[in-house]
Amino acid sequence: MIRGWLGKVEVGDGLPTRIMGVINVSPESFYKGSIKTRYDEIAETAAYMEKMGADIIDVGAMSTAPYIPNTLISEEEEAERIRYAVEAVKSSTNIPVSADTHRPKPLIEAVKAGVEIINDVSGLLNVSVIDIVAEHDLSLILCARRLGRLNNPVEAVNNALTMLKNSIHFAVNRGVRLEKIVIDPAIGFHRDCGIEWWKIDIELIRNLREFRRLGRPIMVGVSRKSFIGVLTNREKPEDRLCGSIAAEALSVFQGAHIIRTHNVRETVDAVRLAEKIRL
Repeated sequence: MIRGWLGKVEVGDGLPTRIMGVINVSPESFYKGSIKTRYDEIAETAAYMEKMGADIIDVGAMSTAPYIPNTLISEEEEAERIRYAVEAVKSSTNIPVSADTHRPKPLIEAVKAGVEIINDVSGLLNVSVIDIVAEHDLSLILCARRLGRLNNPVEAVNNALTMLKNSIHFAVNRGVRLEKIVIDPAIGFHRDCGIEWWKIDIELIRNLREFRRLGRPIMVGVSRKSFIGVLTNREKPEDRLCGSIAAEALSVFQGAHIIRTHNVRETVDAVRLAEKIRL
């Protein structure tokens, strides 16, 4: 049985699929509907997400979408954004807060503000971040990144498994507790593999159950992402709600333990239905 912890929330087999609501304080983010920049706006959104069924709130202060140019900001600016965002979320909710960052200065500020989870989309690019996670006994979401050049989408699954296995081993050796590690196949991030990226996303979702071999809970974030736009001919993220809900339900059916979403209310309904059918 696969079990783990994201903050104080237990995740894994035999438990309800956990819902992670997304709030971005970065104006550069790809889905403008997720952007909240005022303290009161962030707090109200977090409270609403908790009321609608979110178990965790994930705060992002710098866009990491691989296809958007000129999103890099200084560590100092990201740190300031993430600090007040975490403070705002914690002022209005009692659920754990996750910081979507892969740089040390923003993470340190997030820890000071009370964050319990780090969502590192870089695939452990910065070793000092892992040391901070270990020092403060945080939960860690590891993403599969840098899959290398691929000949076909099937190779992406094996490469992602190898990368995540190595990342888990590395993190544990640096002092991160295994029971606090969750894995994420990083849907939407595999743009530099030499083949059509959206086919990689499909293959990863289709083979989610393979990731159980790593023995860690599986998180999936597909909300409003570009592969949905390609498959449904919906160019704007604002028009991808229905596709998002379908992809989230299918991910749960394929074994996801946590769904990261911009659309908490709609996602909760879809996930609960998918859970019943899967059983």
